[in-house]
Amino acid sequence: MATVNVYLTFNGNCKEAFDFYRSVFGGDYPYVGTFGEMPPAEGKTMPEADKDKIMHISLPISKETILMGSDTGGEWAAHFNQGNNVSLSVNTESRAEAEKLFNGLSAGGQVTMPLADTFWGAYFGMWTDKFGINWMVNYDDPAKKPQQ
Repeated sequence: MATVNVYLTFNGNCKEAFDFYRSVFGGDYPYVGTFGEMPPAEGKTMPEADKDKIMHISLPISKETILMGSDTGGEWAAHFNQGNNVSLSVNTESRAEAEKLFNGLSAGGQVTMPLADTFWGAYFGMWTDKFGINWMVNYDDPAKKPQQ
């Protein structure tokens, strides 16, 4: 069964915001990654100004709820507006479930990142639905998890 969590996007102050949220909710970050830690992509270079920005951070709030976030940068920064910086993040139990939800919820909307395997071992995609709501779908494929 899928779970839905909130994903927040910031304009360079994600870590500061999450440190604040952690001071209120408590807990620890299971993962904090920066854009500078991403593997190089063919034909793309990471601007120096974006390397220390947060690519992904998560803060468990309860057994069922995780607050997640990232900074925006590069080509994505032009689309940042306070108010459109919240997405619903759906975690699925299979690739098939991810595809079903992605295809169903993105119908009539705008796909911003097609479903694809990622360097972090997930099958992931993003879109804005026909009602203007931002979504992400993620399937953590155990067979594709990078070795730590």
